[in-house]
Amino acid sequence: MTMRTFFTTQTRAFRNTAWALQRLASVTAVLLLFLSCCATALGVETPDGATETDPAVLANLEKFQDLKFGLFLHWGPCTQWGARIAWPLSESQTWARPDDLPAWTERGKNFEVFSRDFFDLNKTFNPVRFDPDKWAKAAADGGVKYVMFVTKCHDGFALFDTKQSAYSITDPSCPFHAHPRANVAKEVLDAFRRRGIRAGVYFSMPDWHHPDFEDPDLPKARLFRPNYDVQKHPEKWERYIGFMHRQIEELMTGYGPIDVLWLDGGVGDDWKTDELVAMARRHQPGILFVHRGAGGRYENYRTPEQQIPARALPYAWETCLTMGDRWAHDPQDYYKPARELIHLIVEITCKGGNLLLDIGPDDQGRLPAESVARLEEIGQWMRANGEAIYGTRPVAPYREGRVCFTRKGDAVYLIHLAELAQVRPPATIAVSSIQPAEGAEVTLLGKNLPLEWEKRGDGMVVRIPERISCPLRGERPYCRHAWTVKISKAVVHGEPPRDANRTK
Repeated sequence: MTMRTFFTTQTRAFRNTAWALQRLASVTAVLLLFLSCCATALGVETPDGATETDPAVLANLEKFQDLKFGLFLHWGPCTQWGARIAWPLSESQTWARPDDLPAWTERGKNFEVFSRDFFDLNKTFNPVRFDPDKWAKAAADGGVKYVMFVTKCHDGFALFDTKQSAYSITDPSCPFHAHPRANVAKEVLDAFRRRGIRAGVYFSMPDWHHPDFEDPDLPKARLFRPNYDVQKHPEKWERYIGFMHRQIEELMTGYGPIDVLWLDGGVGDDWKTDELVAMARRHQPGILFVHRGAGGRYENYRTPEQQIPARALPYAWETCLTMGDRWAHDPQDYYKPARELIHLIVEITCKGGNLLLDIGPDDQGRLPAESVARLEEIGQWMRANGEAIYGTRPVAPYREGRVCFTRKGDAVYLIHLAELAQVRPPATIAVSSIQPAEGAEVTLLGKNLPLEWEKRGDGMVVRIPERISCPLRGERPYCRHAWTVKISKAVVHGEPPRDANRTK
């Protein structure tokens, strides 16, 4: 994110204009959201207000923390240009319209023309190779346990069958509307659930296409607040809130079981969140509600973006992070290597979080081949080591050098992250504060191989057999990127005694 640049640009642009105070208020609201996310990423707790007490929600939140690995899907008409999703429509966000974006330079960098044509991309969006079953298979093969599908981003284009707006994929203005899978959100969520993957929906609370949020007769803002004063025009704001709530109710009633409603951009406290949550949970009991950046009981877990906290956090959280550099498909994008992605999963897990990894399908409806290959490699690693990831919780000291720790019941897992070009585990793995309890087994995950070990102070040294660790005498590597030692019953020095009935 480039919020610091964004804030500076906004302040300079609106200085000495009649709209300065109103625009500055909009910018401040966005900055507050940014600071909240930064505080989360740094492990600084923001004020929470009331806490959640609904047993169904709490049970769902506990289950959510077991899943560890989710898939984020950003898609829409912008993929026809290889453009970033939504943000090119905000004039102040110059980073979203780089000079290497052909659609921008071909229009002479004329924002009005570019903006008009961007909003018209729905008229040519026809992803005839869309096959949600292939998406779901790639995700399942990659070890993904939940999906978060972007049903509508800030540009307002709905990837579901809404009756509230003509700006949607099922409206006759979009050529894909006649396709049997035109109700994309339903097709995606159903396909993923068939693979045993839990379903969540992302929804942008701002809608820059709707005239009751972004008044076309006023100077453009296209930020996280309307371009008018809602206190002076309450009737307009009430119409917009009603529209937004009705769209969300469509998602809550026609798309099967939904585990998470992930709301973005809704800064401020005038969105009638109490009513929105009550409606959503009436249709979807126990659904997790993520009013992003709002804090309190309606932000059931937090979502630092493109960042990993420096330490374990005392609440549920999820890093949302792109597999490439972009949130939506860019044919020139760079995809992170599988080793880096696996190490991210391990680092996030050992700090108690989940990874929500984003992929952007292309304009034809296909997952990029590079992303499918990465998921397959992650899945291969998960099949050998997933026991140390899924259903685990953090255990202090969380990490020593290249060794990360997770826990499940009495078992503790030592996950050794490979160094650059390393394809075999080291001959020994040493830790300073964890030892097997009496009668414990120490094994190598993926091989179910008993390992020799010895005490060293309050810690231990584990020996990996030469046939696995030695490149000259060894057999073919059974997995790459990271290796896991399981201690079936561990003593963590410096930790208070554990409750015998506690499982996590």
